Amino acid sequence: MDTAELLIRLGGLHSLGFAAFHLAFWKLFDWKRDLARNSLANRAILQILNLRLVYVFLGMGAVSLAFARDLPATPLGRALLGFMALFWLGRGVEQFVFLRIDDWRVHLLSALFALGTALYAVPLWLA
Repeated sequence: MDTAELLIRLGGLHSLGFAAFHLAFWKLFDWKRDLARNSLANRAILQILNLRLVYVFLGMGAVSLAFARDLPATPLGRALLGFMALFWLGRGVEQFVFLRIDDWRVHLLSALFALGTALYAVPLWLA
């Protein structure tokens, strides 16, 4: 297994980890109680968007694990790697724009977003 394939497989595990993290949002953030303060539309939108993120993370995790060797070798695969690298880069930037909290957990998440960027971007340079 070469370095690009290893990084992509680690990216797959990273994506699966974020799928599990997002599935835990209801309990972690007490969404049943906390979201009740929002309008029905906002409550629904937030939960639907979260579930769609879980779907994306599960899908990209599966693709990364099943096709780690093929992704950097094809135009479609490189496009997917670039898409995910930009996804994580954008998420990291949004962290600083919208979540201005000086808390170690926020900094840990920022580091994990940077890691996701690297896991999917570096294989593009290695290919």
